Amino acid sequence: MVDVLIDGGMIRAIAPHLSDLPPGTQIRPCDQLVLGHGLIDLYSHSGEPGFEDRETLGSLTQAAAAGGFTRVNILPDTHPAIDNPASLSWLQTTSSLLSAPASLAYWGALTLEAKGQHMTELAELAAAGVVGFSDGQPIANFALLRRLLEYLQPVGKPIALYACDRALAGNGVVREGANSMRFGLPGTPAIAETAALAALLECIADIGTPVHLMRISTARGAELIRDAKARRLPITASTPWMHLLLNTQSVGTYDPTLRLEPPIGNPADQTALLRAVKDGTLDAIAIDHSPFTYEEKTVAFSEAPTGAIGLEIALPLLWHTLVKTQQWSPLELWSSLSDRPARCLGQKLAAIAPNQPAELTLFDPQKNWVVSGQTLKSRSLNTPWLNQPLIGQVLQTWSPNQP
Repeated sequence: MVDVLIDGGMIRAIAPHLSDLPPGTQIRPCDQLVLGHGLIDLYSHSGEPGFEDRETLGSLTQAAAAGGFTRVNILPDTHPAIDNPASLSWLQTTSSLLSAPASLAYWGALTLEAKGQHMTELAELAAAGVVGFSDGQPIANFALLRRLLEYLQPVGKPIALYACDRALAGNGVVREGANSMRFGLPGTPAIAETAALAALLECIADIGTPVHLMRISTARGAELIRDAKARRLPITASTPWMHLLLNTQSVGTYDPTLRLEPPIGNPADQTALLRAVKDGTLDAIAIDHSPFTYEEKTVAFSEAPTGAIGLEIALPLLWHTLVKTQQWSPLELWSSLSDRPARCLGQKLAAIAPNQPAELTLFDPQKNWVVSGQTLKSRSLNTPWLNQPLIGQVLQTWSPNQP
């Protein structure tokens, strides 16, 4: 137990018992609470611009801060897409005016409108300040992908690719297996991920450009990543948070908020992903926050758009499921949501030490609350935990950009 003095966005002192505090210092008892680095989300979706009824940049930063995230990186599938410096500049200017202690950065699209057909002006986007490059969607044209990796090699920005063969996936809405047959839902075979992933790894091995592989969701996918790292390929990888908590058995409720991309895996996939994150095969946990309105999601399971919100509830659910049960240590979970995502982006977190910027999250792992429209900051409510009680809540976040 130590005392931490924070003032003006900086950590001023850390000691077991601080004394001689400046006049007017607010003292907050924090017994049984957790203070750690601010969390970092590798990739999520914004409704604004184009679908502000789903989420605005303002509601997104409020939701992020409420969930302990001090940095969120937005995928380029906005409307218009982040495929040119003007779109990026508008977003940067708009987000700079927000007051929440969570900063937004933006992935630049690899292809025009993130549709995988024609290359964007990569150098211009890099100069304009994108965090990295990604379409957030599979790129089926490997000749184009090869050129992209060649052109981006000297740029030095992160590249995030999603391995999925849409033709093999077909009309699947859940991971293929015994449960997909039992529930009468069309299944997506694991090979839809692994065939595309194997091809991507071959491309990376040939060209040598570092790549982050996003949304790994199958046991075989984790195995391919492990083998590739053993061959010293320049890769990092992440998995979505809900794939660590749920498997195809949950889909028996036909709750459309469980329609995700990639689809939730079978129990063996879930077990393998948990092991892969814990042992470092998968470098980080991503939130992939995907807001949709009530009307968009209140349809039959197979017709629902893919995605769920998660910025505000991921930490308490992961903590309760993994740390409370002693499957993971608190440090293992916190690292997979903070410094390990930072490393995937080529970033560093400031040390929690005197005279360092305060980018921190204060978490109460025992606080009870209910997920509802009244408690969530997000404009959208598409989560299977809506109206359910949770244990654990973020109490406050600090960030150097906080007013």
